[in-house]
Amino acid sequence: MNEREILTNYVYRIVASLLQHSVGEVVVSPGSRSTPLAYAFASTEQFKMHRQIDERAAAFYALGIAKAKGKPVVLLCTSGTAAANYFPALIEAKYARVPLIVLTADRPHELREVGAPQTIDQIRLYGEQVKYSMEFPIPDDAPQTLSFIEHHIARAVAITTTAPCGPVHINIPFREPLLIDFSSLPELTFKASFMQENAPSVEACDFLAQTINEVEKGLIVIGELPLGTDVAPLWAFIRKCKLPTLIESLANMRGNVPEDCLSYVISTYDALLKNEHFKGTVAPHTVIRFGAQPVSKFLMQFLTKSAPTHYIVVDEDALFRDSTNSSTHFIQGKSGQWLAQLSVESRASDYLALWQQAEHIARKHIEAYATHAQDEGAFVQKIVELLPSGSDIFVSSSMPIRDIDTFFLTTIKDIRIFANRGTNGIDGVTSTALGFSTVHKRPTYLIIGDLAFLHDANAFVASRYQANDLNIIVMNNDGGGIFSYLPQASVNVHYEDLFGTPTALTFRELAAMYDVQYDRLEDLSTFEAALQAEKDRPIRLLEVMTDRAINVASHRALWQRIGEELSAWLQT
Repeated sequence: MNEREILTNYVYRIVASLLQHSVGEVVVSPGSRSTPLAYAFASTEQFKMHRQIDERAAAFYALGIAKAKGKPVVLLCTSGTAAANYFPALIEAKYARVPLIVLTADRPHELREVGAPQTIDQIRLYGEQVKYSMEFPIPDDAPQTLSFIEHHIARAVAITTTAPCGPVHINIPFREPLLIDFSSLPELTFKASFMQENAPSVEACDFLAQTINEVEKGLIVIGELPLGTDVAPLWAFIRKCKLPTLIESLANMRGNVPEDCLSYVISTYDALLKNEHFKGTVAPHTVIRFGAQPVSKFLMQFLTKSAPTHYIVVDEDALFRDSTNSSTHFIQGKSGQWLAQLSVESRASDYLALWQQAEHIARKHIEAYATHAQDEGAFVQKIVELLPSGSDIFVSSSMPIRDIDTFFLTTIKDIRIFANRGTNGIDGVTSTALGFSTVHKRPTYLIIGDLAFLHDANAFVASRYQANDLNIIVMNNDGGGIFSYLPQASVNVHYEDLFGTPTALTFRELAAMYDVQYDRLEDLSTFEAALQAEKDRPIRLLEVMTDRAINVASHRALWQRIGEELSAWLQT
């Protein structure tokens, strides 16, 4: 075979191996050294190719696709600093447990560390931020090279999808010339991988059942769950336990709640746990937590201070998440049918009634919030109220996720919440939401602050290459609103320079540059009308002008109203 035939066989073997393991989406950023693989992906109809010229935005775009599909997505870039731009999204993918397969094209070995252009050390470039990293051999005609590719693609897919999911990296060196012949996919010798289920031991199940059967003051806490989790066994478990169940918005169990489970779900816990009297009254003896640690700092502080006799964390990873070191037991396993099969019956009816009454008090005030306020919380409340069933909300970190956690109360409407909470950063949020909306055919709404939106302004480049459908609500309070709630806000010196960081920027011109539908809104009535109006372009941007000081005052007034009624009730 000549060099071109060798290179053609090599790259199509990679593509065919990925397809064999049900990987069918790739995000490509242009570059010369990745030419052979880019051609192979583009010419393979079974692969859906997405394009984004900014590698940093491309990686978050792929992250969004993987979140939506619950399957690995391929990233492909050229050599040099292009690969370095993937780093922030890969860190998020690691800690958010999202499967990504990164293919970085590279110069051949003889061009490394000799001053060749666009050449850096790409071997294990991402260090401990990926689950698996290896380098493929230079394309050649040795028969073992193609079988090596098949086996290591199978290994990479198995590793990226094994709990906990996370990114993997394959570095692929190419010599020039870089052109290939367009070809059909080859027949593969490696056929399939069969993965084991991640379920707890019989001993662990017996211990959990016994603990629940003995508890009188017990809580279930549910944080963000692994991608693709079937929540039906969790609902069956909740029905059996009949315990107060504190569900955060990212668990995607506050929406589409079975009617016979509504009475067990507590969605206002963050507001309730700001009240010292209430915290002392409901301190639990047993806590069972599924999924990631919840967003609410007040909940985590409450659980730590309560020091329950049994604090059981159920996590798919042996490196289970417990930043406060408060847990007393760990059960390794995914939520599954084993939960529905446990023989449990709770005796905590009085304790449940206490939480239910508190939920009723807090919910009453939260539902009436927009009659008192015109701040970001009121706008978020309107979004949740007006969105039709079957919608998804993607939420930025900082204030938007906290407002969603406050104002998205339990409902039978099918509304789901997603966010980048692996590392809680504000970078790449718009790109992630665009990628998410590209493959998920449900109406999707992004709620984001002005600084996070500025941070990812290149996200819209992707919309020039493939169809996107997204509603974006930017809460523009001209700065970092979350800092207004932190101790830094009490020190006036340098506050605005270092934390408020106002830019005085608005986004009409940015929307016009990318042909994005735009409206600037300053009150609830016009916002409500704009949100319900028909879109005339695939991407719509609603810029809501808000005030940081008013936002803080309105939120604190809500918490005070809830706290006062809680205290009055508890005193009786």
